[in-house]
Amino acid sequence: MKIALAQQNYHIGNFESNTNKIIDAIENAKRGGAEIIIFTELSVCGYAPRDFLEFNDFINQCYDSIEKISRHAVGIAVVVGGPQRNPNKEGKDLFNAAWFLEDGAVKAVVQKTCLPNYDVFDEYRYFEPAFDWKVIPFKGKKIALTICEDIWNLGDNPLYRICPMDELMDQQPDFMLNISASPFDYDHDDDRKEVIRANVLKYGLPMAYCNAVGSQTEIVFDGGSLAMDAEGKIIGELKYFEEDFAIVDLPVGKTEGAKVSTGMSDHVLNKDMRVSKQNSPGQVISYLTARDNIAEIYTALRLGITDYFKKMGFSKAILGSSGGIDSAVTLAIAVDALGAENVRAVLMPSQYSTSHSVSDAEKLSINLGNPYDTIPIADVYDSFLKSLKPVFKDLPFSLAEENIQSRSRGNLLMAIANKFGYILLNTSNKSELATGYGTLYGDMAGGLSVLGDVYKLQVYALAEYINRDKEIIPSNIIRKAPSAELRPEQKDSDSLPEYDLLDKVLYQYIEKRQGPKEIIAMGMDEALVNRVLKMVNTNEYKRNQFCPIIRVSSKAFGVGRRLPIVGKYLS
Repeated sequence: MKIALAQQNYHIGNFESNTNKIIDAIENAKRGGAEIIIFTELSVCGYAPRDFLEFNDFINQCYDSIEKISRHAVGIAVVVGGPQRNPNKEGKDLFNAAWFLEDGAVKAVVQKTCLPNYDVFDEYRYFEPAFDWKVIPFKGKKIALTICEDIWNLGDNPLYRICPMDELMDQQPDFMLNISASPFDYDHDDDRKEVIRANVLKYGLPMAYCNAVGSQTEIVFDGGSLAMDAEGKIIGELKYFEEDFAIVDLPVGKTEGAKVSTGMSDHVLNKDMRVSKQNSPGQVISYLTARDNIAEIYTALRLGITDYFKKMGFSKAILGSSGGIDSAVTLAIAVDALGAENVRAVLMPSQYSTSHSVSDAEKLSINLGNPYDTIPIADVYDSFLKSLKPVFKDLPFSLAEENIQSRSRGNLLMAIANKFGYILLNTSNKSELATGYGTLYGDMAGGLSVLGDVYKLQVYALAEYINRDKEIIPSNIIRKAPSAELRPEQKDSDSLPEYDLLDKVLYQYIEKRQGPKEIIAMGMDEALVNRVLKMVNTNEYKRNQFCPIIRVSSKAFGVGRRLPIVGKYLS
């Protein structure tokens, strides 16, 4: 069976663009002799539309798009994703559906059964799960059509009570199709292939799988659509982090199914399948900074920036360039994503800034070829202190005075952004956000966080990756001790544990959800663990006010991590 995989980057709610893109791919598939073309989950509206689904007009436009697309389903069958109204009064008003179009009309609609409601997923908020399961007849064959999470409910500890493929097997399907919107994280791409293979081997059926690509605010979809034969061999695979199209010749028909190996069920095929893999603190740093992971993270961050700007209708970015590692890596990725001429760096030295910080930042922008300005903040800072003198009186210098510098910089950056129509890129990393090492309305200001899901040691690894062919980020930026430079001789280590210790604890607590006893039992110092976890939990109020973060890990701050601000646990 010749099946076309259309891996496309959609814009949520941009029905005209999405529909035209889908129609163009259908016509391309016809020219290539494809018998079926499959698109991705909720392709007509983009994934995830969230509360747009509560607007009747939005659903009407989804239906209008499907009707337009169906006119082109002549001489080819088309599978697109879109919401379907639930005719029953009981339950939610919508299904998450796959629409099977043929002969210019809707021939079948399959509803999603397994509705994820964890991490960044919130599908049970909007959708009703399927209540019946039927194969789709096509050219003398029977298709088992499923949607994303429907193929993940395998293993010895399944998350859902019903597995759609188990229900469909009694009807003797010949092959499987799955339309998906499976986000990227650096733990997840290998799991995805193994889950597809586990289904293929369990049911003895080949599968064509089409996954979303592109970035939707925080969430990055990496594509990697593929076709796999009944023996688990990949017979076609599309690009990662790019739109792509291919026609594969899928050998349809059932073979004797093989049982899923128990080795996969411990991680890949159970409720914890999207929790990161590393259990040993000694292995964490090497895993987090592995070159393959860092290369994927870099590409995901670049795509996250590109799509955020394009879909928001902006073209230019601004950021504060301090001569430190975080702003340097952010600037380099932004230049790659948007073009050097579209990224403006602003150097804002104070009386506490070192001379090499300024020269390092200047050299970086010269290497990258991006425009930069230098705006000293000493006079601005002194004016704040003068205005506050009647209130502060003669109290000793403290965190308040340090933060005035950071907020002065935030004000200057936002003023320039407003004046010239820029988006301010935030440069805080995940280690800082976790521990509250940042100033609200100062260095935590921004329209998009580039490194907010990247630990500090990963930032250094990204710098090395950026410099893999030639020195772009000056070596002095990479070598020097990190500092906020808000007081004389300040270093990050004055306020935080060393990053090689800190990141190990943070990873176990945030990604793996390990408690203090479990982390201490791994050999970590008890006082260190208790100190770090308290910092994380007492600074939830800061993260709650933070900008969107490009997600690259299995547990990012933001929509996928929901904790109370006023909780007492570990604080």
